[in-house]
Amino acid sequence: MPILSLAQFEPRLGEEERNFDYIKTIVENDNSDILCFPELATSGYFFKDKNELASLAMEADSDGICELQEFSTELNKIIVLGFPELDGQEIYNSVAILMPRKSQSSIYRKTHLFSKERNIFSEGNTGFFNTYSEEFDINIGLMICYDWRFPEAARTLALGGADLILCPSNLVTGVWDSVMSARALENKVYIGVANRIGKEKQDDEELVFNGSSAIYDYNGKHLTSAGAENEIIISAEIFPEKTRDKSFNSINNIFSDRRPDYYFRKS
Repeated sequence: MPILSLAQFEPRLGEEERNFDYIKTIVENDNSDILCFPELATSGYFFKDKNELASLAMEADSDGICELQEFSTELNKIIVLGFPELDGQEIYNSVAILMPRKSQSSIYRKTHLFSKERNIFSEGNTGFFNTYSEEFDINIGLMICYDWRFPEAARTLALGGADLILCPSNLVTGVWDSVMSARALENKVYIGVANRIGKEKQDDEELVFNGSSAIYDYNGKHLTSAGAENEIIISAEIFPEKTRDKSFNSINNIFSDRRPDYYFRKS
């Protein structure tokens, strides 16, 4: 069964080379099968405007991403990380899922932009999708940070066959933990939240990222979690086949019992 690890650390704002070096060191030395880093792990988060971010935005086939793709292939490891993606004139808050088979690698662009992100990022246009690994027999779905507020995100991934949902994050609120547990339970999937730590400041506004990265099982229970301030890697074994039967007793099934015709009543 695959081992999932979440790398909780403090990306330094604007220090791309330093952040990439840190990520590459973790990738080279970690023995897990699936390794997930936080949202915008290569760049930091709290940019003043789009111009400040532009120099750190990179295309999906940039040298840094390609080097990590090589690690994925050589080490037979799935690598998930957030980065600011440049596509033409647009900059997206994106996550790369790098698969050992390069042809399976892809990019998810954040669907729901939080607060001042709207001033610097374009709204994501990939939609929610899953990536299947034959090597580890696991279907992985992605969402990013604020996406967790929308139950439709996790439900869409679960209905699409996700065994595991990974959520690279830069979380600053204190309410997400109990909700993530519910997302795992209501969809009967594993969820991994790779959050960052540290502080970033612009003018008189400071953001404090609250760490506490966690892995939840398909019943919503914590398998493992991190502290609020420490750089740490947390790991858990994942059993994908246990997520695939959506029954929870001999009669009820959380997917087949759905009655979507009644969920949106027309006035």
